[in-house]
Amino acid sequence: QRAHCCRTNKKLQSLFPPQELCFSSNVPPQPVPPLAHTLQGYLKALEPLLPAEELNHTRRMVHEFSRRGGLGPKLQEGLEKRARTTRNWIADWWVQWAYLESRQPLPVHSNPAISLPRRDFNDWRSQLMFATKLIAAVLDFKTIISSGKLPPEYMRGKRLCGDLYPLLFSSCRIPGPKHDYIAHYGRRAPKHITVVRNYQFFQLEVYNSDGSRMTEGQIHSQLLRIRSQSWKTDKEPMGILTSEHRHTWGEAYNRLLKDKLNQDSVRSIETGLFSLCLDSPVMRISDEKYASRKAAQVLHGGGTYSNSGNRWFDKTLQFVVGEDGSWGLLYEQATAEVRSHKPEPKRAPLVPLPMPKKLYFNIDREIKWDIEQAKQNLDILINDLDVNVFNFKRFGKDLLKAHKLSPNSCIQVALQLAYYRSVTVLCPTCDIASQRMFRGGRTEVIRSPTEQSLRFILAFDDPALTREAKLELFRDAVDAYSALTDKVLDGYGIDRHLLGLKLQAINEGLSIPKIFMDTAFGFATHWKLRTGQMPTNTDSVMCFGPLVPDGYAVCYNPQADHVHFSITAFNCCKETNAETLASTLKDSLCVLQELLQPTV
Repeated sequence: QRAHCCRTNKKLQSLFPPQELCFSSNVPPQPVPPLAHTLQGYLKALEPLLPAEELNHTRRMVHEFSRRGGLGPKLQEGLEKRARTTRNWIADWWVQWAYLESRQPLPVHSNPAISLPRRDFNDWRSQLMFATKLIAAVLDFKTIISSGKLPPEYMRGKRLCGDLYPLLFSSCRIPGPKHDYIAHYGRRAPKHITVVRNYQFFQLEVYNSDGSRMTEGQIHSQLLRIRSQSWKTDKEPMGILTSEHRHTWGEAYNRLLKDKLNQDSVRSIETGLFSLCLDSPVMRISDEKYASRKAAQVLHGGGTYSNSGNRWFDKTLQFVVGEDGSWGLLYEQATAEVRSHKPEPKRAPLVPLPMPKKLYFNIDREIKWDIEQAKQNLDILINDLDVNVFNFKRFGKDLLKAHKLSPNSCIQVALQLAYYRSVTVLCPTCDIASQRMFRGGRTEVIRSPTEQSLRFILAFDDPALTREAKLELFRDAVDAYSALTDKVLDGYGIDRHLLGLKLQAINEGLSIPKIFMDTAFGFATHWKLRTGQMPTNTDSVMCFGPLVPDGYAVCYNPQADHVHFSITAFNCCKETNAETLASTLKDSLCVLQELLQPTV
């Protein structure tokens, strides 16, 4: 049992990297990049994407924006002043603009999911045993955070900021008509979590009256009680409401909370430390498709006839445990873009445990109609999303490191090659990079296409070029991407700075600068490839939806001798197909291997 718990804790370490919690003063503030640096980087990022005539037009606009005494330097001065008077000059603006003002549904469009390696069980008894250990491990992790004993984490020798960690628990996104907000209830010191099974929500107290965490035996007995009270019924799937368009859900939310019983039930979910979703088994058609179905289940619940009613998509942390051994994490990233120790055995206090509190809702005709509309809309969204998860087994990061190449940079070049081979053109591509090496830092974008990657891609299928020449071009492309990565990790990315300049103009009551109204800007930020690396020591995969209707989302987890990929696309777009891109990506990786190892 102790070994099983230790393995569970190691899985949690992959979800929650150890971080410094209370010493954000030991990390530097995020710098405001020099205006000239950002504008030069912006023009350079456009070079592989735009024809010469359009590029020259944009160059003239950038020159006008950046001239001495012009609008650019004025806005830059405002940002630098803001940086001197705030913890982080862009983080709050970014969260508001990218998340809270977005009106798109949270499932698929916003909330990422992490699908973890399937556990070796296929029955409800083992499901509850594993869920018990998971709850205990997460609570022990929270204790480490609360006590300030979480050791610091470093990235490339730089200490990372852990300011967001206390906000993971007892947090929830609240819908509004024009924008949402994040509610943090940690100061109230909630003592419960929410457990949901068969669309029915329960408030489960997880601390004893003396403040100690419940033992695993106590937690397990409470989960058994919850199961006995949640047989399949005709209960309405209240959680489906949180999957709606944010404006629609905001209106329904206000109607729902007019009733005192509903208000109490919703507040219990919102204030809970986190949610545990006990899912029914995923339909298993074939082993080949199972990984994709498993990831989709964590991402959106599989639909209204499956487990989507077991979600409250506004909740910051939701752990999903399926009866078939599938499990993972779903999180709302306005609060956080996302270890635990081996707990000491505890003796259960000799006090009878109260029954878990079942949460009830009064559903009038209007709320019933809201639920039906939400069910229809979510099923449409889920049926439109194609999810393809696969494990590329020919090689992993060890081979790339042996050739002194960055694995992430190599995969980014491979993605560019695969996309080009699919549609014979490069596309705007963003790779998400962390900014947690700065105080209150969130994320930044690396724009993947470069002149070097374009030269390599155009030369790759040229029979007149030797292998050595192609290999040199490949190295140039990888090195160029690695150099971009270094700049971003040093705080000199371009996209958050461009956003800051735009929002600074709005904040000063000025018109939006012409540089942001340029067709080139709109084209280059229509991210047809949304990518992200999730480097962990487990065979897990992250999954999220595309940013644009005619785009893809690709997430990958490089291991020593293999790489896990997830690719999503919308079926409604005839130009995209997740299975096709997956096949082309596999072929591209194989030919890159042959380039590096011609004798293979």
